[in-house]
Amino acid sequence: MAQREREHEHVRVAVIGSGFGGLGAAVRLRREGITDFTVLERADAVGGTWRDNTYPGCACDVPSHLYSFSFAPNAEWPRNFSGQPHIRAYLERVTDTFGLRPHIRLNTEVLGAHWDTGQLHWELETTTGRLTADMVISATGPLSDPKIPDVPGLASFPGKVFHSSRWDHDYDVKGKRVAMIGTGASAIQIVPAIQPDVAKLALFQRTAPWILPRMDRSISGIERWLHGRLPATRTLRRGLLWGVRELQTHAFTKQPKALGVVQQLAKTHMRRAVKDPALRAELTPDYRIGCKRILLSNSYYPALVQPNVEVVAAGLKEVRGSTLVGSDGTETEADAIIFGTGFRVTDMPIADRITGADGATLSETWKGGMEALRGASVPGFPNLVTIIGPNTGLGTSSMILIIEAQLNYAMDHLKQLDVLGGKVALDVRPAALAAWTGQVQERMKRTVWNTGGCDSWYLDANGRNTTVWPGTTAEFRKVTKRLDLAEYEVLRAPGDRTGSVGTGTATVGAGAPGAGAAGAGAAANAGEATA
Repeated sequence: MAQREREHEHVRVAVIGSGFGGLGAAVRLRREGITDFTVLERADAVGGTWRDNTYPGCACDVPSHLYSFSFAPNAEWPRNFSGQPHIRAYLERVTDTFGLRPHIRLNTEVLGAHWDTGQLHWELETTTGRLTADMVISATGPLSDPKIPDVPGLASFPGKVFHSSRWDHDYDVKGKRVAMIGTGASAIQIVPAIQPDVAKLALFQRTAPWILPRMDRSISGIERWLHGRLPATRTLRRGLLWGVRELQTHAFTKQPKALGVVQQLAKTHMRRAVKDPALRAELTPDYRIGCKRILLSNSYYPALVQPNVEVVAAGLKEVRGSTLVGSDGTETEADAIIFGTGFRVTDMPIADRITGADGATLSETWKGGMEALRGASVPGFPNLVTIIGPNTGLGTSSMILIIEAQLNYAMDHLKQLDVLGGKVALDVRPAALAAWTGQVQERMKRTVWNTGGCDSWYLDANGRNTTVWPGTTAEFRKVTKRLDLAEYEVLRAPGDRTGSVGTGTATVGAGAPGAGAAGAGAAANAGEATA
């Protein structure tokens, strides 16, 4: 397509990102009969997190049969917890199976998205041209942009420096003195993977994680045969995995003290591998299990007791040439620094590039903390749906379940626009968002994430949990089943008198969430979108 043609191109839906969220959105759009859409991907391949994270030992900590789309089951998962190559291959197969490639524009980064109030559409500027869209689905994901701390003197380090999600495969760690910064989910997979090869491994641990045994094993050929020939067995397996995690959620969200048994299990797991009481004391967290993400590993603790590994029970304070200084004054020499310091979760980078109706960016709107109705809609940003938005994260189950629930909501958003007819947009009411956020934060007060005594990446700069959903996936699916027009304002372009709504902004239904016959009636007429 010529550049001049692209400058005037218009699509009904523009999807940003091609990870689980973006590909899931593309599949759902096609299944709803919508083909006038495009998926904008800044990289040269699909896969999102599972394309970018290629570090040694990279794998998922959610069972494969649950960490996959309900509409695209895979009978051939090789292990209970599959590695990065298998998950990425799964997403490539989904792309091909559902015919998504013609809709995907690779090497196309969104530089800016601006809402045009007069035309009631989004104007997007990308690295390959400009286009407009009636609706934008932002599926950039919370684990897409790495977070590297601003360490004094880091620029003076003469060796190699990279983040776990940007692993430099041209750099051979064999025989090197390596410093691993962080003890999160990536670090506990990297440490045992590289420990046998490095000359020395210094692990900088600011906060110790709780770690449980990883119940992993190969899925036998008989099991895979059954799952392929008898789909009911595959469905049963997924259902059991889901049900167990739904039950666990009760302890995390309502009865944190009940997690004491799980905490004892984690301590036993540590004692079996770490015999040195002094090292065990350094590795034992001072907060309740579940407050930070619970990690799964059978090889992390055994790696830490090896003679070439040193645990520095402190954060990295300063770098002086090749000398790394911990916050406890410890000095360590290193040839390479690997940051396993997570991602920009509570300040999504894409928010800097999305500008709403009043001229403010999404990040400016969220300067007091991220919030979105049902994790999807923000006032002043009409026809924008965020996938894995604020307070949609999980501490116990599969994020794919949340993604599919939000896609139900996004598809019903489109159906509501069809029911209303004409050039129309939906903008969530501030009162509806305030009521939703109030309910979520009230429920959050008794969860382990807020009461467990830790400072986790779930919390934003103001100490508010804007990341996790304080309930079960079944509850979230229920509240995202349909879009309630009572929670939105209906916007029409000047002069558009389609239907019963006049020019300008029309008020539909009452201001309270869930109230108003107009909202409920329209939702019922639109029907239910299912995965």
